[in-house]
Amino acid sequence: MEEFYQTRRLPPYVFEQVNRLKAKARAAGADIIDLGMGNPDVPTPQHIVDKLVETVQNPRTHRYSSSKGIPGLRRAQAAYYERRFGVKLDPETQVVATLGSKEGFANMAQAISAPGDVVLVPNPSYPIHAFGFLMAGAALRSIPAEPGPEVFHALERAIVHSVPKPIALILCYPANPTAYVADIEFYKDIVAFAKKHDIFVLSDLAYSEIYFGDTPPPSLLQVPGAMDIAVEFTSLSKTFSMPGWRMGFAVGNERLIAALARVKSYLDYGAFTPIQVAATAALNGPDDCIAETRAIYRKRRDTLVDSFSRAGWDVPAPEASMFAWAPIPEKFRELGSVEFSKLLIEKAEVAVAPGLGFGEHGDGYVRIALVENEQRIRQAARSLRRFLETADKTLHNVVPIGASR
Repeated sequence: MEEFYQTRRLPPYVFEQVNRLKAKARAAGADIIDLGMGNPDVPTPQHIVDKLVETVQNPRTHRYSSSKGIPGLRRAQAAYYERRFGVKLDPETQVVATLGSKEGFANMAQAISAPGDVVLVPNPSYPIHAFGFLMAGAALRSIPAEPGPEVFHALERAIVHSVPKPIALILCYPANPTAYVADIEFYKDIVAFAKKHDIFVLSDLAYSEIYFGDTPPPSLLQVPGAMDIAVEFTSLSKTFSMPGWRMGFAVGNERLIAALARVKSYLDYGAFTPIQVAATAALNGPDDCIAETRAIYRKRRDTLVDSFSRAGWDVPAPEASMFAWAPIPEKFRELGSVEFSKLLIEKAEVAVAPGLGFGEHGDGYVRIALVENEQRIRQAARSLRRFLETADKTLHNVVPIGASR
């Protein structure tokens, strides 16, 4: 059957190939260690759950809510930004609650894009950064994902060679999938560039609280003048281990926030009110749970890097996020990330996310999510070790493996 116009614009969902193979292996009884999807397994802090249970007992909270978020929730998000970043926000005009940052990005794309508009997107990057705008009819131009001089070289080329001129630039630091981290000096240069060329900046800050060094990742909005051209998206999914609750925010430039709020008002009535009340309790409550979650991910990161290295796969230690961005071992590199990911499921019972799913420049990598406990990560490393040690003998007639080093 012929595909509909919008679905024709979307490439095949790369991750689905791996998901099908994973489901088939599990149906056959395999114990697949799933490090593919970034689906946090750390329990939601109890005080947040308690607030949800308390609020849901009130029948009045079961009615339609507000698409932009209840006032107390927006005030709580503004207070969080002032505590964490020193950024003052007007909760009435500069804060909108979203159904997770993914929904916020997609609806912002609908709000500000016209068919044929050009948007600058990191490659590799989280899929909604590109495909939210693709579904809105925009054209995409790739820039490097790693913050540094090459980003600005690419931006300058895009301004000169794109017709029409780009309307927006997407950023994501700490980055999904690459775990790159940007500093405030990089953001200052971004703001200066955006203001010079009159383009908007949309910053994904979903991993702001998952970092492993001494310096917390900054907000783009800390830069003087950023509020004139930027909106930032955050999420409670990772910060408070609330992924299924679908609660996030867009904050920043009033014109962009108003456009998003207007689009959302036609599409939804906001999250279930008890979830919004519980999210308010999360933002206003103690933050020791955030530090505890961060410590869990740090231990998992250290375990992953150490045990995978011992198994024969050197994985760079991420500075932040809940992901490791791992180069495919050299002897398997010609396979590409999808076939290598499928091979890991079949031969090592370990699932990862193929880098191709995040853009063509990610095809030499896989993303490994820190969503299993340390014991399971070590179990994955043992399976990988057996696979890597026997691959030359068992796979030489099956797949083209590079020469051993």
